[in-house]
Amino acid sequence: MTAIARDAETATSPAADLGLLPEWDLSDLYSAPDAPELAADLAALDAACAAFAADYQNRLADLTPAEMLECVERYQRIDILAGRIMSYAGLRYYQNTTDAGRAKLMGDLQAKITDMTTPLVFFSLEFNRIPDEIYEQVFTAPCGPSRYKPVFDRMRAMRPYQLSDEMEKFLHDNSVVGAAAWNRLFDETTAALTFDVDGEVLGLEATLNLLTDHARARREAGARALARVFGDQVKLFSRIHNTLAKEKAVEDKWRKMPTPQTGRHLSNHVEPEVVQALRDAVVAAYPRLSHRYYRLKARWLGLDKLQVWDRNAPLPQESPRLVGWDEARATVLDAYAGFDPELAKLAQPFFDKGWIDAGVKPGKAPGAFAHPTVTTAHPYVLLNYLGKPRDVMTLAHELGHGVHQRLAAGQGELLASTPLTLAETASVFGEMLTFRALLAKTTDPAQRKALLAGKVEDMINTVVRQIAFYDFECRLHAARAEGELTPDDINAIWMQVQHESLGDAFEFMPGYETFWTYVPHFVHSPFYVYAYAFGDGLVNALYAAYEDAPEGFQAKYFDMLRAGGSKHHSELLAPFGLDAADPAFWDKGLSMIEGFIDELEGMEA
Repeated sequence: MTAIARDAETATSPAADLGLLPEWDLSDLYSAPDAPELAADLAALDAACAAFAADYQNRLADLTPAEMLECVERYQRIDILAGRIMSYAGLRYYQNTTDAGRAKLMGDLQAKITDMTTPLVFFSLEFNRIPDEIYEQVFTAPCGPSRYKPVFDRMRAMRPYQLSDEMEKFLHDNSVVGAAAWNRLFDETTAALTFDVDGEVLGLEATLNLLTDHARARREAGARALARVFGDQVKLFSRIHNTLAKEKAVEDKWRKMPTPQTGRHLSNHVEPEVVQALRDAVVAAYPRLSHRYYRLKARWLGLDKLQVWDRNAPLPQESPRLVGWDEARATVLDAYAGFDPELAKLAQPFFDKGWIDAGVKPGKAPGAFAHPTVTTAHPYVLLNYLGKPRDVMTLAHELGHGVHQRLAAGQGELLASTPLTLAETASVFGEMLTFRALLAKTTDPAQRKALLAGKVEDMINTVVRQIAFYDFECRLHAARAEGELTPDDINAIWMQVQHESLGDAFEFMPGYETFWTYVPHFVHSPFYVYAYAFGDGLVNALYAAYEDAPEGFQAKYFDMLRAGGSKHHSELLAPFGLDAADPAFWDKGLSMIEGFIDELEGMEA
């Protein structure tokens, strides 16, 4: 399939029992890989980077407030040009990562843009050398770039970790053959994996989907197929993780980063103690949450011990059914409209204009995401929709991201980007709205139990599992600092955190120790995963505030999303009377999960 840009009405693919699933129309970015507009933007980017460096290098500290504003806005236009080009190449690639032409286009454009933007490396380095008094004077002047100050405050937070100009240029140029190359190897390897399940050959996404099948034998067959293939590939994945962890450690050492997590905390604009408070609160809650829930689930399934293929199993009384695309769309849009019609209005174009790619296809990237592209265009959502109830929640989740990205776009390219900790707020809130809407309509006790159990499992996967992932990464990077890790070393770290987080209700099949291999966040965004738990805890606290005082909540919520990255999390939460730095804040969020488990236990009485 070479013609990617098509009318949204024709950009659909049939799937059994699911209806017509939409595909992306990428023509809002570029009409084709050989489009004249793409070539023109590449030429414009090259010229803009060279002109910017010629005009501003060695001059930043001498600019007047008005000149600095012009400088920042030119830098932002360059960001938009580069972002549009790479968004198009990246989205096209993720539709089929095994297509050599798409991979080549992305690799070639990435290399070209890296070369073009090398002259800009001076900007952050020289900017961070501006004396504090001049910086404050320029960025608080009425005719200056004061609205951009939050962006540059974050940039200046990197000052203690900044290297020489020559070293920074080397790292910039080397990026295409360093982490980016290992990332591509991981993506292309996982996308090409196939799994033999009772004679049926499936891709990764479809095989993982079997772990939620109603038939226990089918779940087990899927889990064992995953273990076989992950085991066969574990040396390659071990090499990828060893290399990336060591590369990160080397750069962190040169930058004098105090911990492997420091860079992530800085980019998230969150204090290490806030993350530690979150992590400690969740770990302390393991016995009250995951351990207790899974013991309850084992009783429901009539098992002495759960196996890994039972973790996300449907309840016995839950009727298996596929949710067609039209029903999923209506469910989410109705839930959004129930909160505020404006929320549904913001989500509607995703369905109508080719902004969603929903179907499972060979070579397509697994999982789901919402890509903001650039603020002069619009976001795109990727799904692997298979019609499970959890897929409906994934749709609600990713549309939450998309709506957030649309609202924040008004801030402009530099200010729209939201730190990861806050980026999960709208997505998890969208899930919560959808869940609450479904629960309110459910009168049958068995259906209510299934809904509650599903939500508890989603929350455990978002909070407990992601903090366990974070602990896994912390321990892996600490162990790698002591030397090369064998596959068995990494497997042992994985199993340690699985035992701690899942509890005594489980016995783990041989082969489960390799299930760390397919998690993309460990490769693409080290220590990203705590953002999910941060977002879930934040949303639980927000939703409690909404229930306590619904009057005026919607306006404050939209204001928070529109702010994008222009405010610190403490400023964004203040209108709701919430403070993430308070350890009790996280306990409040966790208590909502605990309350759902209490209700489920009460149904057993």
